[in-house]
Order: sequence, then structure tokens, then C-alpha cells
Amino acid sequence: MLLHLSTWCEIEAFLTRSRTIVVPIGSNEQHGPTGLLGTDWMCPQIIAHHAQKNADILIAPTFNIGMAQHHLGFPGTISLRPSTFIAAIGDWVRSLAGHGFEKILFLNGHGGNVASIEAAFSELYAEASFARRPAGFALKLCNWWDLEGVGQLAHEQFPIGHGSHATPSEIAVTQWAYPEAIKSAPYSPNIASTGPIREARDFRARYPDGRMGSDPALATPEKGGALVMLAAKGLVRAVDAFSRERAPDPT
Repeated sequence: MLLHLSTWCEIEAFLTRSRTIVVPIGSNEQHGPTGLLGTDWMCPQIIAHHAQKNADILIAPTFNIGMAQHHLGFPGTISLRPSTFIAAIGDWVRSLAGHGFEKILFLNGHGGNVASIEAAFSELYAEASFARRPAGFALKLCNWWDLEGVGQLAHEQFPIGHGSHATPSEIAVTQWAYPEAIKSAPYSPNIASTGPIREARDFRARYPDGRMGSDPALATPEKGGALVMLAAKGLVRAVDAFSRERAPDPT
């Protein structure tokens, strides 16, 4: 079930049978010469939307702008500051919790988001702690590549040249979902260099074409489809386990 294609009446009815919602979250940033700018928000959205076709889970609109300051040297990248990102996550959670959602799972597609998402969670829990009241909700961060079996499959598909940015696994997922948008370009070297991540000018100088340790030419739509199918099943299991968690008795 997709929240943006539902009415308020349908969401009110959904809340009578489940208090859990999934928020795909990512980033709009460069992914090398052939990777789509939306890759990091498209991957979790693709997986979440596929998962809800076969399970009674609710998917929120995708939070598609994240922590991408180090990619601002490449045209098309859009980034939030950490403070803005944390504040926006807080307002999303407060809105959803105010409607009665008690379990909010963020399905993440960008490694650069992790620290700030966790900081946002800490801020929200701190509000409750300092007010000496229960939060009324539980939050969970799940990277799509960490869903059950996904990392292993990606390693089997791409034993060399996977890297850490503009990876063939994430490119393959978007190729499967958007075959009309598949791009090609020559790479030199085939496997990009790797190293630290700092500010935008430093990143562009270290990684001129935007890749980090990866060879996106290894991606195929077929490999992407296999990753999506496995990840969607893993997401359904993760949502079910999260939904079943019970808060301890305060007494």
C-alpha cells in the first residue's frame, strides 16, 4: 500500500490493523558517468514498492534528498546540511507518530545518510527522555544492502569491482526498474580508485568521474532484478519482525 496513492480514510483504516510504516530514504547525487542521479533514493523506493505488492505493508513517500555535500562538485547533486536533514526527519516522524504510527522503519539507500539518521533518532528519543515521558514510537534504520542475503548475493554477482560508490549492484537495480534509462560510457581505469571522503572539491579531485572503487559496467538488469526480489522479501521479513517487537512493561 502506497501512502501517496491512498486517501486519509484508507490510512485511518490501515491503522486499525497495523501501526508500522516504511519510509524509503536516500539522496540525489552523482553516480559516475552512467549512474542515475536518483540512484540512492530510487533503490530503496524500487525495493519498497515491489515489497508492498505482495504484503500488507504501508510505504511512505520517498525522502529523496539527503547528505550529499561531498558530491556537490558534480552537476545535478542536491544536498541538505546535517542540521536541516536531522530537523526534516524529526518532522516526518512527529507527523507520522501523531497519526498513531508506532513503528517507523527508514529503508536507506545512501551510506552518507547513516550518521545523521541515527543522530535524528537520538534527538527524537532525547525529547521524550528530557520530558520524562514515553516516546510513543520506535524507529529503525535499515540499509537495503543489509537486508537478509542481499550483501552475499551482491558479492557473488560482483566479486571484484563492486567498490563503495556508483557500485554495479545499485546501478543494476535501477537498470532493472528503468531499462529505458540505461547509460553507457568508457571507463579508465575499469575499476576506480578509492580513498577518503571529505568536502566537494577534494572529492572531485580524487575521483574525477565520481566512482569509488567500482566498475559499474558489470551491472546488468538481470542482476538488478535478482537483488530487488531478494531485498523485497527481506524487507517484508524485517517489517514483520519490527512490528512484532513489544515494549517492556514499565512496571
